[in-house]
Amino acid sequence: MAEWNYEIFWKEALNQIKGERGEEEFAMWFNLEYLGAAEDEIRIGVPSAFYRDQVKQRYQSVIETTLHNLTGRKINLVFEVKARDTHSRDAAVQDSRTETGGQVQAKPKKKASHSQLKTDYTFEKYIIGENNNFAVNASMAVSRNPGSAYNPLLIYGGVGMGKTHLMQAIGNYIHENSNNRIIYISAESFTNEFIEALKEKSIAAFKNKYRNIDALLIDDIHFLQKKRETQEELFYTFNALHNANKQMVFTCDRPVIELKDFNERLQSRVGQGLNVDLQPPNYETRFAILKKKVEEKKAPIPDDVLDLISKNVSSNVRDLDKALRNLIGYAELMDIRITVEIAQQQLKDVFAAPRLANMSIDIIQRIVAEYFSLVPNDLKGKKRTQNIVYPRQLAMYIAREITEYSTTELGQSFGGRDHTTVMHSCEKIEQLIRSDPTTEPTINNLTRMIKEYSAKS
Repeated sequence: MAEWNYEIFWKEALNQIKGERGEEEFAMWFNLEYLGAAEDEIRIGVPSAFYRDQVKQRYQSVIETTLHNLTGRKINLVFEVKARDTHSRDAAVQDSRTETGGQVQAKPKKKASHSQLKTDYTFEKYIIGENNNFAVNASMAVSRNPGSAYNPLLIYGGVGMGKTHLMQAIGNYIHENSNNRIIYISAESFTNEFIEALKEKSIAAFKNKYRNIDALLIDDIHFLQKKRETQEELFYTFNALHNANKQMVFTCDRPVIELKDFNERLQSRVGQGLNVDLQPPNYETRFAILKKKVEEKKAPIPDDVLDLISKNVSSNVRDLDKALRNLIGYAELMDIRITVEIAQQQLKDVFAAPRLANMSIDIIQRIVAEYFSLVPNDLKGKKRTQNIVYPRQLAMYIAREITEYSTTELGQSFGGRDHTTVMHSCEKIEQLIRSDPTTEPTINNLTRMIKEYSAKS
């Protein structure tokens, strides 16, 4: 096939698109390399399969239309995934040959993974859907231009929505493509480290560690509620990093404005950046997530089983993964092929667990009240004695777990309380689940009683 040269038209097409789309969007999505051309096609190099799929979906028709207007020809784009830093590796090998009389002494080393980041938490392994499209785009923009695009970035959403994956994908991308110094840490670990520094009188070393980096990623900042000294220290760390144009990324289980007993200045600083939320994935995204996991694990789970899971588990990605792992484990242990019938039998408890939209709050309140020798009005009333507060918090937690009602709606059902009271109650129960071995069995028992009563009603 004869080689054609469309490079001048390619550069002009990109120049026009850059003017239309703007600097930030262009920098994020047009990391494209002209490789060559034939009569009716141009070969384009892209850094990854994920990047290729995104560019094809978003910009292929735009680029091809622009090229048609410039050349008068219909030209198709052919994308090729290129290995990262191929030229650099080849040059290094050639230099080595030259210095050693043609014998290669050592192969170039691949950059070591970051000790605090999971290697499989990357953008390539993050499934994009309507629920997270904006958050992913913002995260990719941050990773390509740390410290300049969207600083700070706050990613918020419920349990199992992929906040940590997205945050660590940012960290992994920055680490892989630069020499920037990155710290990833949970808010709980940050607090513990700060307390230890105070105790050991090593606060200067603590400040030096966190204020002389290029990117700070802190997970679950809602943990910092009521921790005034830690909040104050983070506020000054935030200012030092922001003034030096260093990137900060935070995750939270809610919008930062809804955090209670939280330093107002820090709340304002975090809120002044870009805040993006992650919603529960829709059916198409759930199916795509399962399909990718099956391919990665090379598990023999047929599409009709994935369809069954996608339709019955709608809460979050973590629950999807749990259901799939249950089936894969069963298939391996029993050495059988998973069918829809087997999946329905093995996952009956998982399918029963998702939130039930038709579950009555009155039933939940009645069962919990009776269990603790109270009446439902005690759970809706204003009394704050321990024998009432604990059952009330349990009832709110269970209602949030097994119904589709929002925290605002649940607050109204519990005596006109606001949604932050519901969230605080749920947090208290989550803490007890971790610290008190009797709490989770109590919740499981009450949940079973509620579902059994509801089924009979």
